[in-house]
Amino acid sequence: MVESEKSTRRIRFERYATKRVQAILDNLDRLENCSNKNNYEYSESDIKKIFKTIRDKTDDVLKEFDKQLNKGKKNKFTL
Repeated sequence: MVESEKSTRRIRFERYATKRVQAILDNLDRLENCSNKNNYEYSESDIKKIFKTIRDKTDDVLKEFDKQLNKGKKNKFTL
């Protein structure tokens, strides 16, 4: 698709999604800095709690995207 043929909503999605994903990646880099045991003290349970929270939130976001993609589609039963 040529840039001029893209819808305004598509262009807006690409702009905001790109910025927001990059911000997440940047923040994960900052979180990675906390792994330095010379500067920080943490336990295995702390790490498990952090990454469970991150996984849970990414699962929630993915479910919302899936819900929006499937909006209006009816589940049909077949044998």
